[in-house]
Amino acid sequence: MFLSSYENKLDKKGRVSVPATFRSHLNSMGYNGFITYPSFNHNALEACSQDRIEKLSDTIDSLNPFEEKRDFFATSILSKSINLQFDTEGRVSFTEKLLSHAKINNNILFVGLGKTFQIWDPKNFEKFSIVARKKAFQNRSNLKWENKKKGEIV
Repeated sequence: MFLSSYENKLDKKGRVSVPATFRSHLNSMGYNGFITYPSFNHNALEACSQDRIEKLSDTIDSLNPFEEKRDFFATSILSKSINLQFDTEGRVSFTEKLLSHAKINNNILFVGLGKTFQIWDPKNFEKFSIVARKKAFQNRSNLKWENKKKGEIV
């Protein structure tokens, strides 16, 4: 899983070192990089494995091929997705468009979200995380899981 947050500096060539734990997780899945695309909800980038983007593509493909929303999702996600490969030092190079969308200039924050991760400008993420914590607290009763042994909701 992608867990925790890691801040790294963007170099003059637009490269950044990807956290070792994220690289190791992707390598264990057989990947030497990740897919990224502009977030719908934030000035941030969504990032995931090839498997995850394929599942998203399958979900988009399951929509009626003659409905506009299928085209909207495909255009907004798949056409904007970029496959970033690790170099020999574990770095990736971001395009100017991606950095511009996320308003990233110097430092990059990798934020683990379980099966995916996001890439943020650290100051923008700090503002978002304050709001997210308040909303999570307000909605904490929605977070339940099933006890597999007894079949009860915990």
